[in-house]
Amino acid sequence: MLHAAVLATGALLGGGIVAVVSNSRSRFAGPAASASVESAQPPPIIGLDGTGKAKISTELTVESNQMPVLKYGNPGPIADTLNRKAYVAAYDRRLRHPAWTAEHLTRASLTRSPSAPSADRSNSKFVEDESLPSPFRARLQDYFRSGYDRGHMVPAADAKFSQEAMDETFLLSNIAPQVGDGFNRHYWAYLEEWCRGLTVPFKDVYVFTVPLYLPRQEADGKWRVTHEVIGSPPNVAVPTHFAKVVLTTKPSSPSTPDILELSTGAFVLPNAVIRDDTPLESFIVPVEAVERAAGLSLFSDAVKQGSKHICKTTKCAVVIRKFDDAQKKGRKAIAAPK
Repeated sequence: MLHAAVLATGALLGGGIVAVVSNSRSRFAGPAASASVESAQPPPIIGLDGTGKAKISTELTVESNQMPVLKYGNPGPIADTLNRKAYVAAYDRRLRHPAWTAEHLTRASLTRSPSAPSADRSNSKFVEDESLPSPFRARLQDYFRSGYDRGHMVPAADAKFSQEAMDETFLLSNIAPQVGDGFNRHYWAYLEEWCRGLTVPFKDVYVFTVPLYLPRQEADGKWRVTHEVIGSPPNVAVPTHFAKVVLTTKPSSPSTPDILELSTGAFVLPNAVIRDDTPLESFIVPVEAVERAAGLSLFSDAVKQGSKHICKTTKCAVVIRKFDDAQKKGRKAIAAPK
């Protein structure tokens, strides 16, 4: 169901991420001969195939360098590629949370099949990901009394089509520490719902989520990246920001269903309390800025140049819904791991 995709993140100018919206041609009728990637650059994750349709690259891993000096082992860094029912992710062993996650959403993928058993969030539990090497795993104990929520990078609500798919969103390899009240349970949840809502006006929706560590200028005029690490001993890094990058497709017209109109957009939010009335458009950043900050290649040049900005093709505004109100009275603190 899910195709692989990679995310990437932003550049800072004058203490803030610059919001630049670029618009260009919106139709693809054939191959993009003008797009080129330097040999030193990694291949873009989303590009165009020979018919001009958006295509997801499956090249998610990098071959080990077999030089003689590495004959006894390559130290890495290694990003573990995790292929799940509802998403693909790369896990950062150093930070103990995802480097990025990628989803392919459609109306069908968000709809429960009448013949399939219903997925129930109450039946899912946070668990350590035993597919990862033990020294590099995030632990349940790390989050205990940390002051942070176990924040889903791929939300459980995006995986309602099966219990197994939903359970996989509760693996700690899909989790990063997030401020709870005012962010994870509120504005971040509104943004996740907005992403799901894109499946109504668009045929395909690709959603990429990445934790970020962005610098800020301090009193002495110097820029520094400062972040907390939770766990005892300290184990899991706490991101300063989170990014959502979306790419959507739809037929350019009913008479040309194979010619797609593409839209893209990137939003970077601080890992902090955000007022409900804050406009979503205030978090817009360039996709290119996101790519530079994360050091990853997301979209091909042809996709960037040929896509409209998402806020030009649909309304960029979150709907305020108190997702946690029904559970607030019965909410329990994170239990101590057994």
